[in-house]
Amino acid sequence: METIVLDIGETLVRDDRHWASWANWLGVPPHTLSALVGAAVAQGREATDALRVLRPDMDVEEAYRARVAAGRGEHLDESDLYQDVRPALGELRAAGIRVVVAGNGTVRAGELLRGLDLPADLVVTSDEWGARKPDPEFFARLAEAAGAAPEATLYVGDHPAEDLFPAAAAGMRTAHLRRGPYGHWWAEHPDVVETADFRIDALTELAGLVGSAAPDAADAADAPDASPGEEDKVVRRGGLRSVR
Repeated sequence: METIVLDIGETLVRDDRHWASWANWLGVPPHTLSALVGAAVAQGREATDALRVLRPDMDVEEAYRARVAAGRGEHLDESDLYQDVRPALGELRAAGIRVVVAGNGTVRAGELLRGLDLPADLVVTSDEWGARKPDPEFFARLAEAAGAAPEATLYVGDHPAEDLFPAAAAGMRTAHLRRGPYGHWWAEHPDVVETADFRIDALTELAGLVGSAAPDAADAADAPDASPGEEDKVVRRGGLRSVR
């Protein structure tokens, strides 16, 4: 591998502050919104659908702008990063790997991330590119930014439908990260097991994948049976909204 691309939310950055700030804005307990986010994840829906359960007529982008105008916009600092982020990215850079951080996010999120001075060659968000995952245009832009052939680029993320499947469709290698609600809930789904070149539990595992040509044989042997009961297969595949 020549380039490793990492998603942002629940790959590098914890989302608990994000949802707590929305709960505060809407005047509900944080655990209420967290539970609704979990329900949306389990159904394979967008996490922002949880906001619309609380406010059915809510325009999320308009509400976001209202928060910014009220001085309650996005905030991001070192405490929002997972603890393995700096060690993992630093190790990859030291190994001569190009590191790109690219995921869905606002222009402001991009500015805040770059302000953290991460050991990365490029940090960019979907709003800065004008294309949002899983739109193929996002991955076309990403292929240019990677500076390497798709087969020499590894995309790392937690969300199957927004990270794993579209990256694989773009010809990139993929690593599914068991982290955050989506990463944990869908980790053993047959589509994820079949599609991911690698499945990891921490970003510090990435350095060991550099130069690997195929998933570790032991990992493949430990993979769960990808042939669940037909009823479970239908329900969970439908809920995941696979774009493969």
